[in-house]
Amino acid sequence: MDNKKNIEFENAVKIMMLYVDEDPEREGLKATPSRVRKAYEFIYGGYKEDPKAILEKALFTSSNDEMVLLKDIEFYSTCEHHLLPIIGRVHVAYIPDGKVVGLSKIPRVVNVFARRMQIQEQLTEQIADAIMDAIAPKGVAVVIAARHMCMEMRGVEKINSTTTSSALRGLFKKDEKTRSEFFSLINSPTGTRY
Repeated sequence: MDNKKNIEFENAVKIMMLYVDEDPEREGLKATPSRVRKAYEFIYGGYKEDPKAILEKALFTSSNDEMVLLKDIEFYSTCEHHLLPIIGRVHVAYIPDGKVVGLSKIPRVVNVFARRMQIQEQLTEQIADAIMDAIAPKGVAVVIAARHMCMEMRGVEKINSTTTSSALRGLFKKDEKTRSEFFSLINSPTGTRY
């Protein structure tokens, strides 16, 4: 960001502090506007990344045609309605069709979309569609389970409630056996970590 935008952002943070009857010149808060700006640059860094480019950098020819599952990918995002955190886990599976993707790229794609203002339903769809478009597998499945601070910190104040959403593409949507295998795997105990 250029310096003018930085100053505008930091002034907006000061206005929010004044709105809640806080003193932006207080010792503990003097550097807060700058820290908030830097935090926002990181938290919303997903707007500057292209998920397709990330996935296409690490595509490899493979004869594998069995399910590849990445389970329990931790993420955080921000509710676009209240700008409060969404914290959860994503399970992503795909069935290769001549190509596999480097495993680290899938969590990176999760981060690209999570590091934007979001609703969980859209986040789930975006991850599934990006993988489907870039890898062209036989199918993709994405399930997200998350806690929403907009429900816990305000409003109905339901602590520890979890929202689950899914997006199924290709074989995961068409084939009951494939879908059942996926849900069985993501719901099975993880066991010993290596």
